Amino acid sequence: MDAMERGQSSPRLPKSRGSKIDEESLKVPLIEAKKKTGSRAPAVVLGFECLESTAFNGIATNLVLYLERVLHGSSLGSASNVTTWIGTSYLTPVFGAMLADTFWGNYNTILVSLVVYLLGMMLVTFSAFLPTTALCGVGSSCHPVLGSHTVAFAGLYLVAFGSGGVRAALLPFGAEQFDDDNAVDRERKMSFFSWFYIAVDFGMIVSGLFLVWVQQNVSWGLGFGIATACIALAFAGFVLATPMFKRRMPSGTPLKSLCQVVVAASRKVALRVVPSEAANLYEVSDKIEHEQPRIAHTDEFTFLDRAAMIVASDLAEVTANDAGAGAGSSSSSWRLCTVTQVEELKILMRLLPIWATSIVLSAAYAQLQTTFVQQGNAMDTRVMSFSLPAASMVSFEVICVLAWVLIYDFVILPALRSFSPASGEPSQLQRMGAGRLLMAVAMAAAALLEMKRLDAAAGGGSVSIAWQMPQYFVLAGGEVFCYIAQLEFFYNEAPESMKSMCTSFALLTVALGSYMSSLIYGVINMLTATDGRPGWIPDNLDEGHLDYFFWVMAALCTLNFVVYSAFARNYQVKTVVS
Repeated sequence: MDAMERGQSSPRLPKSRGSKIDEESLKVPLIEAKKKTGSRAPAVVLGFECLESTAFNGIATNLVLYLERVLHGSSLGSASNVTTWIGTSYLTPVFGAMLADTFWGNYNTILVSLVVYLLGMMLVTFSAFLPTTALCGVGSSCHPVLGSHTVAFAGLYLVAFGSGGVRAALLPFGAEQFDDDNAVDRERKMSFFSWFYIAVDFGMIVSGLFLVWVQQNVSWGLGFGIATACIALAFAGFVLATPMFKRRMPSGTPLKSLCQVVVAASRKVALRVVPSEAANLYEVSDKIEHEQPRIAHTDEFTFLDRAAMIVASDLAEVTANDAGAGAGSSSSSWRLCTVTQVEELKILMRLLPIWATSIVLSAAYAQLQTTFVQQGNAMDTRVMSFSLPAASMVSFEVICVLAWVLIYDFVILPALRSFSPASGEPSQLQRMGAGRLLMAVAMAAAALLEMKRLDAAAGGGSVSIAWQMPQYFVLAGGEVFCYIAQLEFFYNEAPESMKSMCTSFALLTVALGSYMSSLIYGVINMLTATDGRPGWIPDNLDEGHLDYFFWVMAALCTLNFVVYSAFARNYQVKTVVS
């Protein structure tokens, strides 16, 4: 229950932003509270993420070719199945976050999700050992054997649900291992987000360079088996490290607080005058113990401020609570809310357009594991004396991510500081904008390469897969500028009771972007594969126009950048009253 339902609120004039709040009032109850500063728990979380990322990408990186070559799916159907599955994998974190923030806490959510995750990995591995001979009917239509197909997709969607719970809770769980009252820990926490993303990329490198090669040259079953062993090892290590973890339990239902603001504001919709300053609105007193820091009042969405306006009936009940007449009824918060409650809802409303523009970005990024792989598979995969699987180019993209991190730290930042010393480091919103623009450039580079490849194919020649490197490099820049900043931005902006949920919203854009990508495939196929024409993305790419598809994606990304810039320019960053 929130502070008002416990009768721990009083009408007051807030102090200035420099006022101090009792440190004890900001602490969330901890299980295992005796943990020390400098704990090895964050390192364990990073190691866990390395193994989990290796396991997930050990399936995802080469899945489109597994569905095509082993389960005998079509090019377009396999690409659509992969983006739909990846989309589901990034949709399920929303439900995992609700469980973590409301009922189980991050630790228990991770533990339960790992059980589902491991079972799904085992089923996917088992499917690779089942008979996969295609059943072909009249004509050229072929279908995979029912058993292998059913087991594979059952396992894939168990992995989607299990990995979703882990993604929702693991990053917030790692962040809460740091002590915010300790200066050293605060600095370590700032770098934790970058290290966490590097841990994710580590798994992509291992899967792209090693597991993909094993799957295509030794055995699909062995490749999937190694990925399954990684998640099993991560599971065991997480359980063994339990004694060193700080474990926060949820303090209430965050969605309930948001609903209370809407209801309280609606009840007072007839009020014509809305105070423009927080001094006239209701807030928790510094003298009363409460769990969460207060958020400074903002002038946006002023209609919601009605929820914190005190009318005669509200004042009578709150005065009774202050006098110790009782704990207050649960209905009180549905009539009067604190400024902090109102600002939490405002934060989510401000985040919404920023969040929405990430969907188009993620739809473009989804090409990394679908059309980019299919394009590379239609090229000459020999590089010098080696035959490079097209899916292994994903690992090159991850290496480019690490290169971009170094370029940003040692080239871009010093150049910006020398050019404009007063501006300092670009904000998270500025970095996210740069990422959106680079994604448009990456799609244009892929379109230009596809035009070159089609010209060569028409003359009986081929183009080396090495020509894909520029588009992967630019796409990696978009990933660095956008996704790392986005995770940090959503976590920092999130209300204290919604850290897992807001982190999952950042991941949800990947899900919706994947679904959007599948929708685009379907629309393009419906519009272009007519009257006997093969369409833009046929099974034989030499007969299609994948370059047109990439140009469409480049145009969408450019428009998305323009829309994002309009919203980001006016965004008000959250201010916590210290």
